[in-house]
Amino acid sequence: MAAPPTDSFTEFQTNLTQTKAQSTTTNGNTVSRGPSPNRGASVPDNEAIGPESTTQQKWLTEHGIDKSKWVKLKRLNHMRYQHEDLNVITTFLKDFGVKVVKKTETERWYAGYGPDQYVYYARQGPRKFLGGVFEVDSREDLEKLVRDHADTLQTKGIEEMTTAPGGGSIVTILDPEGFPVNFVHGQSQRAPQQMPEKLVVNDESTKPRARQFQRFSPGPAAVHKLGHFGLVSAKFDVLREWYTTHFNIVPSDMLYIDLPNGGRKEVAMFAHLDLGQDLVDHHSLFLATLTPDSSIPEPHVHHCSFEVHDFDTQALGHQWLAEKGYQNVWGVGRHILGSQIFDYWWDTSKFMVEHYADGDLVNEDTAVGYGPAGHEGLAVWGPDVPQEFLH
Repeated sequence: MAAPPTDSFTEFQTNLTQTKAQSTTTNGNTVSRGPSPNRGASVPDNEAIGPESTTQQKWLTEHGIDKSKWVKLKRLNHMRYQHEDLNVITTFLKDFGVKVVKKTETERWYAGYGPDQYVYYARQGPRKFLGGVFEVDSREDLEKLVRDHADTLQTKGIEEMTTAPGGGSIVTILDPEGFPVNFVHGQSQRAPQQMPEKLVVNDESTKPRARQFQRFSPGPAAVHKLGHFGLVSAKFDVLREWYTTHFNIVPSDMLYIDLPNGGRKEVAMFAHLDLGQDLVDHHSLFLATLTPDSSIPEPHVHHCSFEVHDFDTQALGHQWLAEKGYQNVWGVGRHILGSQIFDYWWDTSKFMVEHYADGDLVNEDTAVGYGPAGHEGLAVWGPDVPQEFLH
C-alpha cells in the first residue's frame, strides 16, 4: 500500500515507519509486507537538518566571533600544488577535465569552463601542497592580512602575479597547523565559456523529451569550477577557531564523537563562506581530526573537489579515467552532508581529487547541523567507504 501524500518529509518518514511496523498474521505467524520502496526528495534545508542544530548567529555568538574583524572572502578561486613532473600531472589533469591555459618551464595554469582564469596551478618541484586560494573583497583585505599575520607571512608582502593569467595580487600566510593559505585580489575574469546543454529527462508521468534521443560522447568530465578542499589536522579545535575567527567562514555541519563521560568532542567541520543572504556552496572548506589509525600520520591535505555538469558527465568521466588506468579512491556515490554526487581519484602524485555534481546551497538562514562522525554516514548510496579515504 502506497503511503499517502504529505507536505512534510518528517511526516512521510513517520508514516513509512508505522506502515513497515504493521503486519498481518496467518495462523499466528507474522507475515512480512516486504521492504518499502526507496524515496528521494528535495527537502527544505532546516527541515532536512533536523532538530540537532542551532542558528548560525547563535553559533557565532557562542564562540565569541566578531564579524567586523573578518577578512571578507568572496569565493574559492583555485588550488596550488607542486609536482615533480609537470608533463605527467598535466596528462592526468587533462584526463580529469581541465585544460592548460598557460605554461612556462616551471609553472602551469589549468582552467575549467567557468569564469575563473584558472582553477588549478602547478609548480615544478618535490611533491608539495601549496594551499587553497580565496578571493578577497578588496586590496585593503590583503593589506590587513599582511599586518595581522606578519609572523607567518610567506610572500614578500603583497606580490603581483605578473605571469599568471588574469593578473592580480596574492598574499600567502600559514594557518596554525602550518598549511599555506593564499588570498588573491584584482584578478580579471575570463570571457563567458560554452556551457554544457541541460538534458531533457522523461520520468514516469512527465515526458517532455518527445522524439529526442539521449546521445553521449566519451571523454573527460569537463570541470566547471573549484568547489572545496579539505584538511586533516592534529589541531582541529585550533584550526576551527582560527578560520572562523579571522574569516567569514562558518560551519554548515559539525561532526562529533561521544565520549565515555557522556560528553561530546567535535572532530570535523563542513564550512561555507558567509555572504549573508546570497546562496553559496554547502562547504568550501572541510576540516577533520587526524586519527591515530590514519594511513598518513602527519597533518595533510585530504582532497580538493571540482564541480562538473551532471550525473551523466560524472559517470562518463569516471569511465574515461578508469579506462586510462588511473586509480579510483571512492565513487561514484552520493553524499548525505552537502548532497553531492561524488567521485574521488588519486592523481599521479598521490593527491586526492574529486568530481562532484548537484551540491547543496546555503545562506545565513541555514541552520548549523550536528551529527555523529562515522563512515556509515558519509554516503546514502555508492560503494563501501575504502579505508584509504579515511586517511
